[in-house]
Amino acid sequence: MAESGSLPAGFGELEVLAVGTVLLVEALAGLSLNSLTILSFCKTPELRTPSHLLVLSLAVADSGLSLNALVAATSSLLRRWPYGSEGCQAHGFQGFVTALASICSSAAIAWGRYHHYCTRSRLAWNTAVFLVFFVWLSSAFWAALPLLGWGHYDYEPLGTCCTLDYSKGDRNFTSFLLTMAFFNLLLPLLITLTSYRLMEQKLGKTGQLQVNTTLPARTLLLCWGPYALLYLYATVADATSISPKLRMVPALVAKTVPTINAVNYALGSEMLHRGIWQCLSPQKSERDRAQ
Repeated sequence: MAESGSLPAGFGELEVLAVGTVLLVEALAGLSLNSLTILSFCKTPELRTPSHLLVLSLAVADSGLSLNALVAATSSLLRRWPYGSEGCQAHGFQGFVTALASICSSAAIAWGRYHHYCTRSRLAWNTAVFLVFFVWLSSAFWAALPLLGWGHYDYEPLGTCCTLDYSKGDRNFTSFLLTMAFFNLLLPLLITLTSYRLMEQKLGKTGQLQVNTTLPARTLLLCWGPYALLYLYATVADATSISPKLRMVPALVAKTVPTINAVNYALGSEMLHRGIWQCLSPQKSERDRAQ
């Protein structure tokens, strides 16, 4: 962790400022778009459906991830972590919970869309509520394990944000990482890929498929892939031998997820897009309902 008034090892003044600025832009963009999604769900009755409940869960998770980025951004611009070691553990836990919930919510949405398009039956409320409950309970469970000793949270190379510690690469870290990655990255990715592939096979040529079937899986791979590669490298070699600047890249890439998800799931959905527009222009929506 950088001391007050000093620069983190391996970073210059402009580089710290650049990282802080990028994190701030990512945080504000993700918070703005996902807050609109949550607001539109609360204010638009037409959006209160089981399928949109899954999108709401994703928006809540991504809002939390953006808040995590906002804390990291302000700390980076201050050039120090002002919240102490307990604050680092809380920041790491909150970031891990929301990251896992975001990944698993994307998989739940993919399964829900498969159920809607391929079985031609609406998703039931009890199923949607169970999926949301399971996603968040599972995410909290896996994120709590490093607090209990299986894995550990520590500072990122910049010293102004916290994540799962990969510096030791010991048996404790390796066993936790491989188990957690199977259930919270590989399995959700498999569900996402399979669901959209089956949708394409059944409805791709009919023109009835109204969702993007490639972006969700690409988002999982491209945005969380750098973190996965860094952590996997740490299981077989000393990850601290990699340049600190390079080790910060996965964190910056991952923080783009809330914005990409909001564009794909909210702005890319005609009904959600209409709900967001009604929230931004309430007077117009009231006139439309009166007519």
